[in-house]
Amino acid sequence: MNDSRALALQIFDNVMSQKQPFQIPSDIAGNDVAFVRMLVMTSLRHLPYIEQVINRLSSQKKSKSALVKNILTLGACELLYMQSPDYAVINSYVNIAKKQLNRFASGFINAVLRNIGRQKTQLQQADRGQFFNQAFKKLLQTSYDKNTIDLIEKSSITEPLLDITIMDSSSPINELGQLLPLGTLRLKTKGKINELPDYDKGVWWVQDFSSSLPVKLLDNLKGKNVLDLCAAPGGKTAQLLSSGAIVTAVDISASRLKILQQNLQRLKLSPHDIICADAVDYLNSTKEKYDIILLDAPCSATGTIRRHPEIAQIKTSQDVINQSLLQSQILKLIPNVLKPHGYLIYCTCSLCREEGEDQILSFLADNPTFNIVNLAPKLPDELKNLADSHGFIRILPHYLLSFGNADGFFIACLQSSR
Repeated sequence: MNDSRALALQIFDNVMSQKQPFQIPSDIAGNDVAFVRMLVMTSLRHLPYIEQVINRLSSQKKSKSALVKNILTLGACELLYMQSPDYAVINSYVNIAKKQLNRFASGFINAVLRNIGRQKTQLQQADRGQFFNQAFKKLLQTSYDKNTIDLIEKSSITEPLLDITIMDSSSPINELGQLLPLGTLRLKTKGKINELPDYDKGVWWVQDFSSSLPVKLLDNLKGKNVLDLCAAPGGKTAQLLSSGAIVTAVDISASRLKILQQNLQRLKLSPHDIICADAVDYLNSTKEKYDIILLDAPCSATGTIRRHPEIAQIKTSQDVINQSLLQSQILKLIPNVLKPHGYLIYCTCSLCREEGEDQILSFLADNPTFNIVNLAPKLPDELKNLADSHGFIRILPHYLLSFGNADGFFIACLQSSR
């Protein structure tokens, strides 16, 4: 277990000090993966409160060392939010500190963690569910008021269940979940994906409810020539193909396209073409014209914070600005490769209006030959609140409380009038 905790510390430090996305090395297997993942993710979800606890119960001068602070954070997380025995937690982190720091630091860590253990019940009761730090709240303030940000925070702190898109209603996997509006199956059980029923038969794939909506709201895809831009890892590509579309999938990442190919092979789906290319370069060079362009635009990914709690620590306002500029570059080239009266489906897994509503309204101002397709009539009654006054869809995590929340998402559908 000491080795697992040391690995968790390394990964947690990569997030906090290097601003790297959470990632477990591929050579780690078995129970270590589950424990490390739970420890790091839980620490990130409760970080603001854990930091308050550490600051209150320790000398801030001594805990200013990044490594000391990170060791204390993981230790406090286990003591307050996991079922690990106190003595095992304290001894393990003290030993890690002895190896990586010195006896003075290890003694300090021992004292603080023992103090947290003694006050565990009171500290647990005082937790008000803080998740977002001030910098992340500031990032969201350009799009939402305080009350909305509080609702997003409250709805994002819990680890989400697994959603799948399924092609076979007779599959036994249907018995393991709840059917959501428009057909997404939300599994009630957790486990390894490749050990779930009918994985090898290729009748379902992992896809969050929000991410599945853009394609589900399209009509008459059979035989349509569709460009799937920024396609990997391929959930929407699979939807398009299973609906009879002729799909060209483009993505800049060779490794992510490999995953897309593997997913499509398992699902026994064959795209017209798979191209590894930068979206801007492809749009500048292609001679093809498409009936539909699906742009799942590169973005800050702030809407996936339920699954990736490190986003609150690593994403900044500059990330939103940079991605918005890239989105504008791609959108500017879309009219050149769209057939007359063709459709553009634009979506992002971002919470920020700069990457959603504002981006599309700016595009429309520069491209008056495009019109908004109102998506509201395509939604069932229980999802009508997802549509805004423009006919766009904006999903925030707390909009779907009765179904167990969902990822933040934005969707717009535009049609060329010529």
